[in-house]
Amino acid sequence: MSQKEIYVIKANGQRLPFDQNKVKATCIRAGASNNLAQRVSNKIHEQIHDGTTTKEIYNMVLNVLAAEDEGQVIKHRYRLKESIMLMGPAGFPFEIYVGEILGHYGFSIKSTRTQVRGKCVKHEVDIIADSNLTDKRYLVECKYHNSPGIYTGLKEALYTHARFLDLSELFDKEMLVCNTKVSEDVITYSKCIGQELLCWRYPHDKGLEKMIEDKGLYPITILGLSSKELLALSEHKVMLAKDLLVIDMNKLSRKTNISYTRLQRLQNLVRRILG
Repeated sequence: MSQKEIYVIKANGQRLPFDQNKVKATCIRAGASNNLAQRVSNKIHEQIHDGTTTKEIYNMVLNVLAAEDEGQVIKHRYRLKESIMLMGPAGFPFEIYVGEILGHYGFSIKSTRTQVRGKCVKHEVDIIADSNLTDKRYLVECKYHNSPGIYTGLKEALYTHARFLDLSELFDKEMLVCNTKVSEDVITYSKCIGQELLCWRYPHDKGLEKMIEDKGLYPITILGLSSKELLALSEHKVMLAKDLLVIDMNKLSRKTNISYTRLQRLQNLVRRILG
């Protein structure tokens, strides 16, 4: 007799069959070995029941990884999406982070949050960037969500394109960047009008998370810091975890009131996360 299928509940309320392979794949993406990923997915399969939420599964995975020596660092990488969602409340503007990422991928960032006069009205443009590869000037619109289960929809793509049309004399290309997945309508529309997308898991194998992982551009929020530590670091413009590897620790300790020993431990953690 076949086993009864278990359904889990996504953040948006949707019910879908539990897929053990998805748990394994996300662990591998975070850097787990095949054996560790299989052990984690097996333990999660043993613990869940019909109606378990994806948020509960997420926490289960973190707990299982934390219990494994090999998983101590991997659990931090596994928290990437959550860490990005923590950036806004922690005082790190998403568009500044996006500018850091684009700057590592062939763009020169000219400005952020700039007032620009269009043919009809004035607009606040999130990022103005020049491509060093094509010499094209980009209007970059950033859409940030700080809670899971939200898709970036057609409205944001339409809004970005409308802004681009009014500013078309000043820009060659438009780009919509978001920290969530996008709807199929957004993908269809963007292809039709030539709007570039950079979102969670899109483009496939070249999405926002892949760009971050490939060059180790993890936000400081991935380190599991206290709210007080996050506030102190945000006030001193320390946004990327790897910034801790090049900053003078003595000066940073004096400025932030975070102990030198604590900063050293964070440095060591960053080195392990970056591998």
